[in-house]
Amino acid sequence: MSPRTPAPTALSAAAAALCLAVSWIHIQDQGGFPGDKAPGYVGAGYYLLEAAGIVAAALLITHGRQGRRAPWLLAAAVAVGPLVGYILSRGPGLPNYSDDRGNWSEPLGLVAIAVEAALVLTAGAVLLAGRGGAAAPTSAASEDD
Repeated sequence: MSPRTPAPTALSAAAAALCLAVSWIHIQDQGGFPGDKAPGYVGAGYYLLEAAGIVAAALLITHGRQGRRAPWLLAAAVAVGPLVGYILSRGPGLPNYSDDRGNWSEPLGLVAIAVEAALVLTAGAVLLAGRGGAAAPTSAASEDD
């Protein structure tokens, strides 16, 4: 970190750890990296989620305290996206993908739900508070991304 970049708050550091946990869980679920999830759009979704989780974690550590909303919005998306995918894949199913249909109690899936719920609650609280993780934003640090 540069001298101008403030240290992350405990909240942004916790959210970054949750983002990385979401990425790790999905790498495990696809059988490692590069993984093997079919159909192709499901595999691509996994890769996109894993990359987004890593980027969100980095942004939360470097900019989460500076009053910026973008890192927190990305963190919320990292949580909400797989929650929606979990519900769709286990409920009505997804096109050409029925492997998980009805499998609501898969242990890794339950861990994922807990992590994603904690992340959506954390990011949501910060976004609803309108502070983007900053304790007291200054004029330079309060600009939205």
